[in-house]
Amino acid sequence: MPFPRLAFVDLETTGATATADRITEIGIIEVDQDGVREWSTLVNPGTPISSFIESLTGISNAMVANAPPFEQVAAEVLERLSGRLFIAHNARFDYGFLKNEFERVGVDFRATVLCTVKLSRKLFPQHARHNLDSLVARHGLVVSERHRALGDARLIHQFWQQLRADIAPDMLEATVAKLTARPSLPANLDAGAIDTLPEGPGVYLFYGENDLPLYVGKSTGIRKRVLAHFAADHATTKEMALAQQVRRIECIATGGEIGALLKEAALIKAMQPIHSRRLRRNDDACFWQLVELRQGEWHPQLTLAMDLTPLDENLFGPFKTGREAKRVLQELARIHRLCHALLGLEKVKPGKPCFAHQVQQCKGACVGKEPVSFHSARLMAALGKLRVAPWPFAGPAWIREGDDLHLIDRWRHLGTIVGEADMQDLLDAALPVFDQDNYRILLKARDRLTPLAGRY
Repeated sequence: MPFPRLAFVDLETTGATATADRITEIGIIEVDQDGVREWSTLVNPGTPISSFIESLTGISNAMVANAPPFEQVAAEVLERLSGRLFIAHNARFDYGFLKNEFERVGVDFRATVLCTVKLSRKLFPQHARHNLDSLVARHGLVVSERHRALGDARLIHQFWQQLRADIAPDMLEATVAKLTARPSLPANLDAGAIDTLPEGPGVYLFYGENDLPLYVGKSTGIRKRVLAHFAADHATTKEMALAQQVRRIECIATGGEIGALLKEAALIKAMQPIHSRRLRRNDDACFWQLVELRQGEWHPQLTLAMDLTPLDENLFGPFKTGREAKRVLQELARIHRLCHALLGLEKVKPGKPCFAHQVQQCKGACVGKEPVSFHSARLMAALGKLRVAPWPFAGPAWIREGDDLHLIDRWRHLGTIVGEADMQDLLDAALPVFDQDNYRILLKARDRLTPLAGRY
């Protein structure tokens, strides 16, 4: 069976983020026609190891104090991995860390990667769990040093040996071939562009020639979504145009879907990419605001979002433009037989009927046949579903997604921070202009809002 040059790899690290955390130990098992060779080394990460990571791996700050930094072992690691099938459990983790470490020393590391989590899922779909502990229990693997790099690499190698013994060769070969196949990519996109795509939530940006913004999208799984664009490049004109034009991909990871939605909306408005659904800036966004001219007599007044004060009440909308707001009000007037004159949709002399009344589409508030207070009550009921939700707290609130903290006040997104060190700066800044897209995003997430009251 054609698996001549393999490398079973496991790493220990200071954390889970490949771009920020660092490697503390590398374990590699090389398998080829010459036999099996094991190699491992501690690595000085150049940053402290937390007590949690130390308790998990047994690797302490004292143990790595005199270990070589990655740049001193990079050449040897590269030599041991070059030309081999890179096999790891949850391989995106290990491959991502090594790719980032190599990048720091100026090496563009690339390898064909096989993830044994995905391999186990394909071969044993009847089982729910495929983490390394589950494989140990299910396949009777012999544990030497769990959560140490070489010890876990040995477990991956043992799992592979069992597959070679128990799975039909043709089936194993076909499954590996399917899992290691390179996805179809646009002709002008560098093949390495997909290697660093994150698996989790965030925003992705496609750029064309001369760094022209083509498209901004969001997903809870960036890598899968981006590859889906290219897999479907034959299905729609839009996807085909993107595939033909894209030259570069940029990704911004977020703590969750809310952060991705907020970032996507902001980037589309700022960049106006040519293939994205257009979102209007707040210049034209507006509301109907009910103003009481006399007791019990309410009239709609068009108010721009940028002119709102934080304490404005009786707001209905938002609408993208004044034209849309007027169209909605006209439709409500038709359905509920409201007076066009009192709504400001038609100018008539005092005491004269509006045109709608003349065609029996107004109950006659314009000529005294209906008390204006009754008309105002019916207007409020007609607008009811469009009422802007009242802000439920006396002050700001937050939504947490992973390490991200979204600060919100009166449906305005103040900003997103990691931790709480910069929180006060956002709270002290001027309140942003009301943004209709952010409002709709945050309204759907209102059950996750937690008030800041009592903390600051």
